[in-house]
Amino acid sequence: MRSEIEVGFKFIHTADIHLDSPLRGLSAYENAPAERLRNVSREALKELVTRAIDEEASFVVISGDLYDGDWRDYNTGIFFAGQMGRLAKASIRVFLLHGNHDAESEMTRKLALPPNVTVFSSKSAHVHKIDDFKVALHGQSFANRAVLENLASGYKPKVDGYYNIGMLHTALEGYAAHPNYAPCTINELHGKGYDYWALGHVHEYQMWAGASTIVFPGNLQGRHVRETGRKGAVCVTVDDAGHATVDRLYLDILRWEKLGVDVGACANIDDVARAVGAGLTGLLEADSVPRAVRVVLEGQTRLHGALVGAPALVRAQVLAQVEAIDPEQFWIEKVRVATTAMDAPALGESREALADLQAIFAEASSDPDFMAHLQQQLQPFLNKVSDEMNEDVPLLELARQKRFSEMVLEVAPALLSQLNAKGL
Repeated sequence: MRSEIEVGFKFIHTADIHLDSPLRGLSAYENAPAERLRNVSREALKELVTRAIDEEASFVVISGDLYDGDWRDYNTGIFFAGQMGRLAKASIRVFLLHGNHDAESEMTRKLALPPNVTVFSSKSAHVHKIDDFKVALHGQSFANRAVLENLASGYKPKVDGYYNIGMLHTALEGYAAHPNYAPCTINELHGKGYDYWALGHVHEYQMWAGASTIVFPGNLQGRHVRETGRKGAVCVTVDDAGHATVDRLYLDILRWEKLGVDVGACANIDDVARAVGAGLTGLLEADSVPRAVRVVLEGQTRLHGALVGAPALVRAQVLAQVEAIDPEQFWIEKVRVATTAMDAPALGESREALADLQAIFAEASSDPDFMAHLQQQLQPFLNKVSDEMNEDVPLLELARQKRFSEMVLEVAPALLSQLNAKGL
């Protein structure tokens, strides 16, 4: 790190905005606030610009995947240009590079951007300087979606006497949930001698200290239930000695959550509903950002069969809790029953008929002829069901994986519970 700079400065580091990212499969969800969800990426970008102005940031860096791919029309680009114009009026410069989703090969539509926006070339690594603050920014955009070579190895040497920032869209040392584009190592980035690495591509916040400060800010706004928790950007303050302080900015407009609720101690479904209500209330104790919530009922319970066998009632109970707490703060994306059953006597009170049925289910689950027949009957249905319906639907996941014996055992407790309730 260089010893001293003439004046301190502040910048905003963001990535993976995925502006106007399409939200697929909303029609599959009951009461989905489709318009609200479609606009969250724009609202989050507006909030980012507002915070940059309020913080009096010297500049903003966007480390790839500003867009989710080619625009449906020019409105996406027009909106972005308008937000950059707000920053221009506040004399805030923007440095942008393209990642895998908005690589040059992916984009057929383009618009001229305001003069305060500098875009890194995809042909080779470049250095852009801000002489007022003695800052040198290094970066290279993606030319194609799948950049498999190590781009960082071609970045220019650090500029002496300047605060050096490397901008890079990368999977770094590899994240299972993200394609391994522009791979490199943490040690390699430290060895480059830059002061700060502004990374993008990985949607979870990560930070490493050392010779360089290396940061993934995470994506600006969660887009689905696999992107849970607080989202946003980071604000980096560099003092006169060149030391950086990194503060997270939480800018998400709608927050995705998975709420696990242990219902093992619940005596009835009303108790389950009250336990869910307590969990939802707890989410609001952190802040008042509206939530899209997947409720997951967990634990070993004698109610397993009743819960599995009455999904409409269980969801209605959860929705009633939402209405009682604050319907403006929650949308229930899904209620999933992931409980396990108690032993057979707890369900059937040792009734011989129920015990016989359990034995039949157990025998059927190990009968290859029955399993083959079940697959034959289910396959036409599976062929028609969209892949987007597969996630976290236990029976459907088991069917797609051809784990039919486990399917039979999964539905058994619900059927036995219903028979028991009818006084078999």
